Amino acid sequence: MTIWPPRPEDLRRPAYKSLANALVRATEAGELSSGDRLPTHRNLANQLGLSVQTVSRAYDELIRRGIISGEVGRGTFVRAGRSDTKTPYVPDGHGGDFIDLSILMPVFEPEHEAEMQKALKALATDMPGSIMSAFRPSTALRRYNGPAVKWLDLCGIDMSGRGMLMTNGNTSAMTVALMTVASCGDLIVTEDLGHHTLKALTRYLGLKVQGLEMDEDGVTPKAFDAACARSTVKALYVMPAGLNPRAANMSSKRRSELVRLARQHDVLIVENDAWGPLQPHRPAPIASLAPERTFYFTSLTKCIMPGLRFGFLAVPEAFESAAANRHLVTNWMATPLMAEIASRWIDDGTAEKLLERQRSALRLRNRLAADVLEGLQFHSSEYGMHIWMPIPGSWTEEEFVAHARLNGVAVAPGSAFDMSESVAGRGVRICLGGDTPETLERGLAIISRIARSNPEPALLTL
Repeated sequence: MTIWPPRPEDLRRPAYKSLANALVRATEAGELSSGDRLPTHRNLANQLGLSVQTVSRAYDELIRRGIISGEVGRGTFVRAGRSDTKTPYVPDGHGGDFIDLSILMPVFEPEHEAEMQKALKALATDMPGSIMSAFRPSTALRRYNGPAVKWLDLCGIDMSGRGMLMTNGNTSAMTVALMTVASCGDLIVTEDLGHHTLKALTRYLGLKVQGLEMDEDGVTPKAFDAACARSTVKALYVMPAGLNPRAANMSSKRRSELVRLARQHDVLIVENDAWGPLQPHRPAPIASLAPERTFYFTSLTKCIMPGLRFGFLAVPEAFESAAANRHLVTNWMATPLMAEIASRWIDDGTAEKLLERQRSALRLRNRLAADVLEGLQFHSSEYGMHIWMPIPGSWTEEEFVAHARLNGVAVAPGSAFDMSESVAGRGVRICLGGDTPETLERGLAIISRIARSNPEPALLTL
C-alpha cells in the first residue's frame, strides 16, 4: 500500500503530526528518497483537504527534525531517505526549553570540568615526549599497560593469558572485536533489542545479525540454543550489565548457562561492558567465566567522563595477533593524550573518585525517576543511565515519541534498537544523565503526564 501521499481518511488528530509521521514512514520505506521535491504547502493542503497552516506546521516540524529542508525559490526537499541506521537520539541540538532525554551519556558536573582543567595544566609543564612524537603503537602506549591492567582488574577481568588493546573508546573496540570474531557472511546473534549501531556495523562488515528473545534476565538460553541448532552461529554479542535498552542485568546463573551453550556450539562471545565498574556488586563478567572465547571491551567514557574517549579490548590469547592487526588498519592506535590523562587518573585515584561521584549522581537520578513515574511500568537498574518504559495505554511507540517531542522532550524509540522483526510491544528508552536534575525532573514530569493519558485514535473530520 502506498504510504505517500497519505489518504485523507488515514490522518488522525492532530493533523499536522499525523501528516509529518506519514512522511517519515515514507522515507523509511523508500517511497521518498533524498532529494525528492515535495508538493507546495497549498497543493498538498488542497489534495488532503487540510488548511495551508496545517501543512505548513507539519513541514516546520519535519524541518526541525532534520527530515526535510526548504530552499528559497526552489521548494521543499527530502533530506533523509531510507537511512543505514536509525539513531535513537536527537541528531543535533535544540535551543530554548527543549529537554533531551534521548542520548545515553553520564552525568557531567563542574567537578569533572575542574579535574580535566587540572590535568591539562599539569600536562602543559610535564608532558611526556612520546605523546607528541611516538608513531608506533607499541612505543607510544607501552607505558600505559600498568594502569590499563589495574582498571580491567577493577572491572573483574584478570589479564593473565589474555591480549589487550587500548582503543579510542567502545566503538573502536566493538568494530575490532566483530572484525576478529567473524568473516563476511557469518552470523552474529544478539539481544532482540540491542546496540543501535550493531545492525549497520554488521552490514558494513558483510555479516548477518539476528535478534534473540529476551526476558528480564537477558537473552534466553532456549533462544540461543535454538539459533545454534538452526544455523552456524559465529558469535554471541551481549550487553549483560544493564546497558541494553531494557536495562536488564544478567544474573550469574544466566551468564553461566550462555557460556555452557557457547562452548557446546563452539560460539565466540563479544561482551559489551561499556559502563565498566559503574554497577557495584554486579556478577562477574562473562569474560571471566569463558576467557578462551570472550572478547570483552569497556572504556572510561561512560563511567567517568563523556570526553575521555579511552578504552580497552581484552581478547583471548589465541586471537591477540589478529585483533591487533585489525585495530592497526582501522584505528592505528589509541590517542596518546587521552591515554596519558586516563592513566594518570587511574594511578592517582582520580578515576575511582569520579566513578564514585557518577554512581552517587545516577543513584539519585534513578530515585527521582522512580518518584516521578510512580505507578507506571518501567525497568531500571539502581546505578543505570537510563530506564526502559513499555508503551503505555493505547499509545503506539511512534505516537508516544512524537507527542513527547511536541511537548519539548526527546526520548529514544525502541524501534531504533530492534534486532528482530518479531519484537512486539516496544517502548522508549529515557536517559537520565545528560542534563541537570531539575531539567530531568521537568522532562520526566512531562513523560509521566503523557503516559498517564489514554488517547483515542479518532479520525479527522475533513
